[in-house]
Amino acid sequence: MEEVVVDVVIVGGGPVGIATSACLNHIKISNIVLEREDCCASLWKKRAYDRLKLHLAKQYCQLPHMPFPQEAPTFIAKNEFIRYLDEYVLHFDVILRCNRNVESAFYDSNSSKWSVVTRNTILEVYEVYFAKFLVVASGENSQGYVPQIHGLDGFGGTLMHSSLYQNGKQFSGKNVLVVGIGNSGAEIAYDLSNWGARTSIVARSGVHFLTEETVKLGMFLLKYLPTKLVDMIVLNLGKLKHGDMSKYGLKRPKEGPFFLKQTTGRSATIDVGCIEKIRSGEIKVLPSITTIEGNTIKFENGETRHFDDIIFATGYRSNVKTWLKDYKELFNDEGMPKQRFFESKYYWRGKNGLYCTGFSQRGLLGISEDAKNIANHISFILKTSNSD
Repeated sequence: MEEVVVDVVIVGGGPVGIATSACLNHIKISNIVLEREDCCASLWKKRAYDRLKLHLAKQYCQLPHMPFPQEAPTFIAKNEFIRYLDEYVLHFDVILRCNRNVESAFYDSNSSKWSVVTRNTILEVYEVYFAKFLVVASGENSQGYVPQIHGLDGFGGTLMHSSLYQNGKQFSGKNVLVVGIGNSGAEIAYDLSNWGARTSIVARSGVHFLTEETVKLGMFLLKYLPTKLVDMIVLNLGKLKHGDMSKYGLKRPKEGPFFLKQTTGRSATIDVGCIEKIRSGEIKVLPSITTIEGNTIKFENGETRHFDDIIFATGYRSNVKTWLKDYKELFNDEGMPKQRFFESKYYWRGKNGLYCTGFSQRGLLGISEDAKNIANHISFILKTSNSD
């Protein structure tokens, strides 16, 4: 069994993990990133649909110490972002150990170190990493989430989580239901319709639809104006653009989009063309599902419809509690930090050198802030202990 000693072990090789490693390398603190897949940023490389692009302007999506090139488009496409991440890893000499499934991690009070046990899934051998600091960077998007629905197990068609969706080619001519009207759900519904699928989408709760440019303006205004005022401005712009969508089955939440983002992590949905298709009837909006019998689905309004396939754009869940012993020190039973970022500016910090990053539900901007905060705090602790 191989044993490795390092200052910091980072679990998770997505953008959040490599950003934290880069910040640590920037101040010359040794670290290793452990990744269960065979590459960094596997969610982007393996489980992202073809037409995906960053929904926020590039200045809000760049990782620490490496801005996007000036000539890059305002909204970065999936493949461009993947190239950026690969270049980032090389530029900052991120030590990435792939195909490492973390089996357990615990703090040893006798040695004052974290022990992280991994299984090398290529060689089928175990490795142990000892570190003064442990950074949980597996994030909030570890596992695709599919809600429990009565009769789902007996559905006669294809069931798919959005993480497995690439494009709508295989669904052409079929009746397809997308569950979830967030950014992924709305964009997948739009893509399915373009491929000739007869598309419906479930809107289980209120949603704010905004354009990319309106969100970009709102992000800029937040630097100078209170959230309530910015929400008023962007909502009025949204109403001018889209009008009243309630007659199509879409309701707006009572709270504004930026207030919701700051307090719940829930994002507004960026309209890539879905609204126009809803208006034209090409995409039908339906309420929550109540039951499924074979290929027949019943909805809250009593309507029943036949569908060939269902795609769940219902988000992800954290898997941290499956491998981190005594996770309740920092995390709740859902695998999320006990304190939200708006409740404490130190939500990312636990005891005994334990940190979490990528859980603030603030996207890539939150990831960058977490990475810099954690690296600076670790540096402070090491300098303090060395001076004693």
